Amino acid sequence: MIRVLLADDHSIVRAGLRRIVEESGDIEVVAEASDGREAVLAVRKEKPDVAVIDISMPILDGLEVITQLKSEFPEVPILVLTMHEEHQYVVRAIETGAMGYITKQSAPEQLVKAIRKVHSGSLFLTDDAAEALALRVAKGNRTQSPLDSLSTRELQVLRRLALGNTNREIASAYHISIKTVDTYRFRLLKKLKLRNNADLSRFAIQNHLIET
Repeated sequence: MIRVLLADDHSIVRAGLRRIVEESGDIEVVAEASDGREAVLAVRKEKPDVAVIDISMPILDGLEVITQLKSEFPEVPILVLTMHEEHQYVVRAIETGAMGYITKQSAPEQLVKAIRKVHSGSLFLTDDAAEALALRVAKGNRTQSPLDSLSTRELQVLRRLALGNTNREIASAYHISIKTVDTYRFRLLKKLKLRNNADLSRFAIQNHLIET
């Protein structure tokens, strides 16, 4: 049996995912998590064969979870399952260390197939995700969009600012100083040529970085 962790902040979604994977016959859910911190703790405790992680989770987002898990448990393959079809997240998730990326709109059998594939050590990408990565490689540093110019940490801070988090809350989430958060905010405003947090929120919504 393939032992799986499911991390998603919606209990109804987790229940549906559990039913889908356990009907496969060769996959069992050994732990669930409703936020990023719970996900990391669950992996420490249960040592699953595969971690299925959502990008948009409270406390620690999916990208931060991937970073921590790859540092502590590099042998555990991570599959990102998310609402986000935005190409930025595909690229960032794979660069951070995920072995697979599919959206929640994918057919149930695709999730089962993805879990099996990353468990075997292979990469699993939907056609759209593969195209996003190919375009990123083809473009290189040429004709970068403003979003492409952001580091992963800048992208994470942008999301949290757009969601209304204070500098103190962001500093606590990422274990950095409030001054460092303010530095990231300044960089974001400069790189994106924006004026204030309201502009950052609009930018995040327009680029599908947060769910509205």
